[in-house]
Amino acid sequence: MNIPADLKYSEDHEWVGVEGNIATIGVSDHAGEELSDVTFVELPSEGDELTVGEAFGVIETVKAAADLFAPISGKVVEVNTALEDDPEIIKNDPYGAGWFVKVEMSDPSELDKLMDAQAYKELIAG
Repeated sequence: MNIPADLKYSEDHEWVGVEGNIATIGVSDHAGEELSDVTFVELPSEGDELTVGEAFGVIETVKAAADLFAPISGKVVEVNTALEDDPEIIKNDPYGAGWFVKVEMSDPSELDKLMDAQAYKELIAG
């Protein structure tokens, strides 16, 4: 199980990578392994506002659909449009090409409420 130490994690199995005031959001390797074949990903548009804890998109698999919940609040500044053509990237490269959105954080202190890699590892082991 790959759990990069330089990322933060939510209880909804999303990861957050931070560069300056921009947070990149994706789904963890653990969540990817739990998903069956991913058939579609619905993501917000550039300029949309995310609110921590609220749904911002949907992952559809051959078995079910699941909401994506924002681990951080802010304005969407970039959307990974590559997922429209190949949603399986989420499972094949979750921490690289499989990211969902980049968000200009409105409250960086929300990062303090996310887990570090060790805490996330304990959560999924638990």
